Amino acid sequence: MLRAGPPYDARMSDRLYFRQLLSGLDFAEDDPIAQQMVNFLYLVGDRETGEAVVIDPAYDPQAILDTLAADGMRLVGALATHYHADHVGGSLMGHGISGIRELLDAAPVPIHVQRTEAEWVEKSTGVPAAELTAHESGDTVFVGEVPITLIHTPGHTPGSQCFLVDGRLVAGDTLFLNGCGRTDLPGSDPAAMYESLTQRLAKVPDDAVLYPGHLYSEKPSATMAETRSRNVVFRPQSLDQWLTMFG
Repeated sequence: MLRAGPPYDARMSDRLYFRQLLSGLDFAEDDPIAQQMVNFLYLVGDRETGEAVVIDPAYDPQAILDTLAADGMRLVGALATHYHADHVGGSLMGHGISGIRELLDAAPVPIHVQRTEAEWVEKSTGVPAAELTAHESGDTVFVGEVPITLIHTPGHTPGSQCFLVDGRLVAGDTLFLNGCGRTDLPGSDPAAMYESLTQRLAKVPDDAVLYPGHLYSEKPSATMAETRSRNVVFRPQSLDQWLTMFG
């Protein structure tokens, strides 16, 4: 699925399939961990080819396949924003969460991760790193003819990545409408988070819409312009200020 493709065409919006699903409500309705964690997963696809990928397939892999089938789509891959169990499966505070390992049992598709995150995903999920498709920042994954650009955004974890698709930024736990991902966990780096927010995501235009990894705000999405103007993480004007406030 990683390949050269045609130049981006605004008409691609007409064929884009994009769904934001909330854990504990839209899927895994009876799972108390899913209800508590309020994770989003995302389905992205090409309506003309019927192909789709899932971003952060935790909690209920079968529901992902059932949702796609009901929409006339088929799964051809999965993308992971980062290794934490509530995004890709594994153990969370002693609770087992289904994820990419169970998804592969039902649908053997490529799992796309950032290269430096592969070993962490292996530790979290038990899926060998050799079975993961590792990427560099700036790579493009095509689902059908729809391009998804991968942006490496370390800080929350070493290999956190965001996905830019047709004016939408799927940001995982790198950036929320209010705040950003924690930087006090294994693999976290506050200085790297500052660079990711202020430099690596600088290429994302203000009119792009931010889709976060959790419902930590009243709204499920917002433009980057609104996020940059209201989110406190963009107020520091230097790394020293950032580390004083958030480090």
